[in-house]
Amino acid sequence: MSVLAVLDPAVAVAHAVVAAVAHLVPTALAIVLFTVAVRLALHPLARAAARGERARARLAPKVAALQRKHRDRPERLREALAEMYRKEQVSPFAGCLPVLVQIPFFSVMYRLFTTPNDLLDHTLFGVPLGLHVTGAQGAGQWAVFGVLFAGLAAVGVVNFRRARRTAAAAAATAQPARQPGAGLLPYLSFGSVLFAALVPVAAVLYLLTAGVWSAAERAWLYRDGTPVPAAAMMG
Repeated sequence: MSVLAVLDPAVAVAHAVVAAVAHLVPTALAIVLFTVAVRLALHPLARAAARGERARARLAPKVAALQRKHRDRPERLREALAEMYRKEQVSPFAGCLPVLVQIPFFSVMYRLFTTPNDLLDHTLFGVPLGLHVTGAQGAGQWAVFGVLFAGLAAVGVVNFRRARRTAAAAAATAQPARQPGAGLLPYLSFGSVLFAALVPVAAVLYLLTAGVWSAAERAWLYRDGTPVPAAAMMG
């Protein structure tokens, strides 16, 4: 029994909603619309995270100064940072909230699209929604997979470039030193492309829709040049 079986009640609800919408539009489009609806419902959290990130960017010089002042006293540094964030009414973890909230939704959608059900019997331009890329046959099916993977790669490039600009901006403004391995974070922008090779078309469609939404949402929320949190870049 899969550990994801605990999600089955939520999966049943998601299935019912997508199936109901699929009576009005093609099933592939129903998946897109359902994903957009959920991400729209989560948008207030993303806006709150953006406000928190702007506040943290404003406080970055103070954080760097405290790190220099207490570099040999880690406990005192933690206390000083906590006191500063408390006075400024800024949470150092707000940017992670949208990502954490999306995890259950992602898990439900993953369970829905990797467990045999009637939704996967429908097609996207002739390609069954339950088909994996390893099972593609013929030019038509390969073309559909090619477009989907190209879309995911394009979103990955956008996120990668934004992450690199964020890292450069952090270095230019003397923001706190990054954690070991932080230089690899931009490359995680392409993680969805690799993951898409393991899941059926329906899940790839979800990944692409969520990725495009996230990229557009970040571009809008951080249009003033505020650095995008590393965690949010993977959303």
